[in-house]
Amino acid sequence: MNDEPQRPATTIVAAAPRHEAKPADPCLMVIFGAFGDLTKRLVVPALYNLSRTGILPQHFALIGVDLADGTAESWHEHLYAMLKSFVGNTSAEFEVEAIDEKAWNSLASRMSYVQGDITKPDVYAKLGSEIAEAQKKYETGGSVIFYLAVADRFFGTVVDQLGQAKLTHQEEGEGKNGKLPFWRRVVIEKPFGHDLASARALNAEIKRTLHEDQIFRIDHFLGKETVQNIMAFRFANGLFEPLWNRDRIDHVQITVAETVGVEGRGKFYEATGALRDMVPNHVFTLLGMVAMEPPVGFDAQSIRNKKEEVFSAIPAVPSENAVRGQYGPGKVLGQPKKAYRDEPNVAKDSNVETYVAMKLEIDNWRWAGVPFYLRTGKNMASRLTEIAIRFKEAPHTPFEAGPSTAPPPNWLVITIQPDEGISLQFEVKRPGPEVTLATVRMNFAYTDWFPKEPNVGYETLLYDVMIGDATLFHRADMVEEAWRVVQPVLDGWARDKAEFPNYASGSDGPAAAEALMARDGGRKWRPLVAEKEART
Repeated sequence: MNDEPQRPATTIVAAAPRHEAKPADPCLMVIFGAFGDLTKRLVVPALYNLSRTGILPQHFALIGVDLADGTAESWHEHLYAMLKSFVGNTSAEFEVEAIDEKAWNSLASRMSYVQGDITKPDVYAKLGSEIAEAQKKYETGGSVIFYLAVADRFFGTVVDQLGQAKLTHQEEGEGKNGKLPFWRRVVIEKPFGHDLASARALNAEIKRTLHEDQIFRIDHFLGKETVQNIMAFRFANGLFEPLWNRDRIDHVQITVAETVGVEGRGKFYEATGALRDMVPNHVFTLLGMVAMEPPVGFDAQSIRNKKEEVFSAIPAVPSENAVRGQYGPGKVLGQPKKAYRDEPNVAKDSNVETYVAMKLEIDNWRWAGVPFYLRTGKNMASRLTEIAIRFKEAPHTPFEAGPSTAPPPNWLVITIQPDEGISLQFEVKRPGPEVTLATVRMNFAYTDWFPKEPNVGYETLLYDVMIGDATLFHRADMVEEAWRVVQPVLDGWARDKAEFPNYASGSDGPAAAEALMARDGGRKWRPLVAEKEART
């Protein structure tokens, strides 16, 4: 980054009116893990937002399934309490000024609850009866979404039990507009496997019950507007795509940095770690969007084919091209933080990484020779998710920024969070009689052009499941290719014990990550500072 004063871009005209989505067709949704954290923080608030914006099906019902003792009424209260906690809370999943009681009551009035052990067949018998009753009462038709908001060890079991109870059976033949008379779809959260072998095994297990077009492997990163905008930015503008290749791009950095630690999830994190938790899913999601070839159409098959081509063109990453880290004590945003090994449910000699950085390449015509550097970590200096594209320097320049120093490189930065937008950094002449250069930025911020709506990131994804659009969901081959790429790193780390902790909470990560970049001609990671902060 640089010390030049920055001016935010000026908004000149209003954005075009939004094309409003239509309500989805009638359906029913079943959530396994009804009292769980994911359900109350993200899934049900997203359904509430769909109700509030009028695109939830007019004929809709919601059934919760969980081991916890409860009733429909206690489930309502549990979810409503979480929704109320979002009011005026700037640190919540999404902030609202007030609850739209009409929208909430419309959703809550169509909720019911089934209590029981999801590993036992009797629960699915009760669920089948509850589904039949809700279909009749709320006129939802035969279409059902099963959402697996449970621990990943239950994914195969739940799908198998649904199949045994004949709850995943779809009516064959063609209905109106070429659609099935009714459908059954299953939404599966990450992590989808813990390595290549387990991902292959899970795919094989669930495909004994489901067809691929019934499976929606969800990654909430793809629900973010800025992520979806990458394709529009690349393929709807004649300016950028001709530059999007090895001739013009020096390297690409993808960063997903968090200021939070494990936040009481020590037991989960001890079995997972940063690589499994983030890289084959979230980080590869961003990688696929940036690196894919233009699709022949914007249907699910065309787009997912292009993403899979990218993943299959990536050679497996050797362990020497990856760095792991674990946070020690320090301060994050001025607040003291304990070391990872001092977190609850974490071993005192834990060898689990909370940070990972790696270098990979894509062996195809567009990207040959262009390194992609990926990093993600917890308890970092700043919360920042960005894709930074560094362009090659001009082959010759008469300008010098200093003695024997070339001007700073041009950067195109797509910020996913916290301040969604796109910036372009380039050089201009500084005012005055001497010909000297100054670094400036052109900045596009979403909030300057579009109204900000309460959103948890799941709204688009849930709506897409309802209408059967799989564009933003991972296919089996995409999942397996992502695991193939990182498997040697997992194997290498399993053999060798690391010296942890190796970075302080509140820092930019371990020194070894800087060394990983420096060995490639002195490249450097971008500082962990959001574009909005850089302008001030």
